[in-house]
Amino acid sequence: MRTNERIRAREVRVIDENGDQLGVMAPFEALKMARERQLDLVEISPNAVPPVCKIQDYGKFLYEKDKSDRAARKKQKVIVIKEVKFSVTVDEHDYQTKKNQAVRFLGEGDKVKASLRFKGRQMAHRDLGYKIINRLILDIGEAGIVEFMPRMEGTTLHAIIAPSKKAEQQAAAAAIAPKKPAPAPVAVAPAPAAEPAS
Repeated sequence: MRTNERIRAREVRVIDENGDQLGVMAPFEALKMARERQLDLVEISPNAVPPVCKIQDYGKFLYEKDKSDRAARKKQKVIVIKEVKFSVTVDEHDYQTKKNQAVRFLGEGDKVKASLRFKGRQMAHRDLGYKIINRLILDIGEAGIVEFMPRMEGTTLHAIIAPSKKAEQQAAAAAIAPKKPAPAPVAVAPAPAAEPAS
């Protein structure tokens, strides 16, 4: 972005600090106006014909731009792929634990890589591995959508599941929602002592 003396166009369209159009003029005239106001001449639209320049405080402009860029970066969701590993001989309890982990990861807005490694003779029973991964996909249900169907890579079978739109919306809502404060303890008045019988 060019400023002040670095503006090379023969003529420029000038906007003042209040957003009013001042018309087309030579850059030196526009710069003179900017200097009189103790401001800078900043080329904001170099590809326009003629280029558009604005009279403004360049330091303040850079500060505001940096601030808005940082805010935009904060809003960007970094996609993380979390892995859950299974074996052909996985027992029911272990399967349920790993399935719940996968559902939680998806609920937090992360992708899940479900992988199952075959060892030695287990390669002869690939159908068992496919059954486990396909069962996981069915059990996850609406929490995720399959991005890569189960496929073999060497001795590992894997699938990638992305969070569904519904799960992403819930994760976003949970991130925005204010944390509920713990309820204040309620003081309980002691029960009145029973009057002695006369």
